[in-house]
Amino acid sequence: MEEAETFVVVSSGSEEEEVEVVPLAERLKRKVEAEREVDFEPFQPSDGGAGGDSSGPLAPGSKGPLEDLLYGDVPCGNQDGMRRAERPSLCTVPASQSDTSDRSSRLLVNGASPEKFPPPKKPKYSQEEREAICQAAQQKRKEREARRRQQEQEKERKRALAKMLKAQRPGECQKYITVVLDEVLLQVDGGGQVLSALQAANYSSVVENQAVPCSITWRRKTVSSQVGEGDEWTEEPNVLVLHGLEEFLSMVRNYKEEAQGFTEGQSETLQSYVAHVMDKMPGKILALAVVGIENYFRVQSKKRPQQAAASGNQEQEQQKLRKRKVKDSGLEITRMDVEEALVDLQLNKQVQVTFFESWEELGEFAAMFTKAVAEAPFKRERAKTGFSFYLEKSWCGGVKVDPSGKGLLEVWKRQIQQFNRVSLEMAEAIVSAYPSPQLLTQAYSRYSSEQEWENMLTNIPVHRGEGVTATSRRVGPEVSRRIYLQMTSHDPDIYLDFTG
Repeated sequence: MEEAETFVVVSSGSEEEEVEVVPLAERLKRKVEAEREVDFEPFQPSDGGAGGDSSGPLAPGSKGPLEDLLYGDVPCGNQDGMRRAERPSLCTVPASQSDTSDRSSRLLVNGASPEKFPPPKKPKYSQEEREAICQAAQQKRKEREARRRQQEQEKERKRALAKMLKAQRPGECQKYITVVLDEVLLQVDGGGQVLSALQAANYSSVVENQAVPCSITWRRKTVSSQVGEGDEWTEEPNVLVLHGLEEFLSMVRNYKEEAQGFTEGQSETLQSYVAHVMDKMPGKILALAVVGIENYFRVQSKKRPQQAAASGNQEQEQQKLRKRKVKDSGLEITRMDVEEALVDLQLNKQVQVTFFESWEELGEFAAMFTKAVAEAPFKRERAKTGFSFYLEKSWCGGVKVDPSGKGLLEVWKRQIQQFNRVSLEMAEAIVSAYPSPQLLTQAYSRYSSEQEWENMLTNIPVHRGEGVTATSRRVGPEVSRRIYLQMTSHDPDIYLDFTG
């Protein structure tokens, strides 16, 4: 037999009543048993007080067995003794709350909570629809993963590109350069000073055997802009080769003898040496360095007067020296001979030779050379512009003028230089004579004729170069006339080159 369930029912009053809900089968079974007991038991009237009268098998107001079966024998509070439970308020709800009471009664009888309703049923799909939904979900998931991977790759690419650009900036690029010195260079007197100068400048350096003795090369740690590629070391195209003084003078002497026809290319000259180096290191940019050449010239200048006075005949002495084969070949070399050999080398091989008085200077030069090699990629990228005809940071660039007026003189010079066939030196000469447009206009007002106005700037001297290559010329009447028309004409369409 199923166990009866008890529910607490709250009525409109303040009291709570407990009701035992009995299943229908149990109630019917109890009803049949109760009827059988009524049929077989004789009627026993109750004493009911002094009179003992009774009006029937059931007294008025008393409950019969049917009502007990319907509502159950639920014990209540003891009021005037033990008695049957009264009818629950579930059957006496007002008419205004009948719908709610009926719905609550049904929920209570079914054993469900009145606050919770059964969840809605999910729609049923066919096998094809379920497969289509799964495929669509997988496709969306794949697209999200692809977008996420693409975003991560883009971030990695930008990060690698920023790292590569940072590695090229001045101040950072020196960290990615390594100086490679030949072993023979450190065995030469003063070679250690070159290494010390590089280390003092915080440059990384290694000592290795090079293809050319006494040479210095450079390696760069290349930071790739592609994601997943590692850093690589690349060889820079520059090569600095140190020449001994005696070896260099011997090559100059051989060039001089070959130029004068004494030899036929049997001895090594500067050109043949450079060609030999280029064969060993193709594609390299070669630079030569010589230490002590100036000291050699100073010593030779002191020896020559003594040799001339001892011999008494300078011309005969020079002929003897030309024929003499001595180890110190510098006795036959003059400064002019060295200059001729250097000019021939630069014109034919595009190689320059730098002279140093001491090894300390060579060490400082090696450090500056290393800095130039490190900053070369950054400067090349900065020199690239969007237009081939645009000259960045040249004379046609802008000029910054301070609130105090500093920079106006440069602006005035740039305005003069904008005229056709006016060089920088000519513009500087005119600006030095008339430092502002107002002064030039005032100077025009001191003359009265057209010819004087046009020729006022004609005789201003223009100087070019310095020293023995210095030249001098005048502004000329054509430039003077065009500047006059520009400063005084009121015609905006005037053509300055063909007027008058």
